Amino acid sequence: MLTHLNEKNLPNMVDVANKDITKRIAIASGTITMSKEAYTAIKENTGKKGPVLQTAVIAAVMGAKRTSDLIPMCHPLALNSVDIDIEDMEHLPGFRLIAKVATQDKTGVEMEALTSVSIGLLTIYDMIKAIDKSMIISNIALESKSGGKSGEYRRKNG
Repeated sequence: MLTHLNEKNLPNMVDVANKDITKRIAIASGTITMSKEAYTAIKENTGKKGPVLQTAVIAAVMGAKRTSDLIPMCHPLALNSVDIDIEDMEHLPGFRLIAKVATQDKTGVEMEALTSVSIGLLTIYDMIKAIDKSMIISNIALESKSGGKSGEYRRKNG
């Protein structure tokens, strides 16, 4: 039986009542590539919608906090922290957004980290799309997670 289907084959949220509360951390990342013109506008803060990267950080935090509103079977979690970093990737040109999400709960924060990255990158796209509609969001992936019954996970690069 699948974990999110009940005995009548109907969707249900997994019961985590008997799981242990543990410290859980997940790190996810993704990239956005764009034209040199869009990249320069972001770096020089000349986009018409305001400071792109700062807004993307706020959106990424909000995305982590609202994951259970967006992903049907996710449990609402009390997050301890959401830490966002954006790496400049001039050679693309573009940016890499990294989200580190932590909680002490009965279920993990992988979906919160992945949603955070997705929303942050979509915000960059939204704020600079007037300059470049051909931007590409890619490589959204779980980098690592810790805590819980399944233990440690680290993505193998390459």
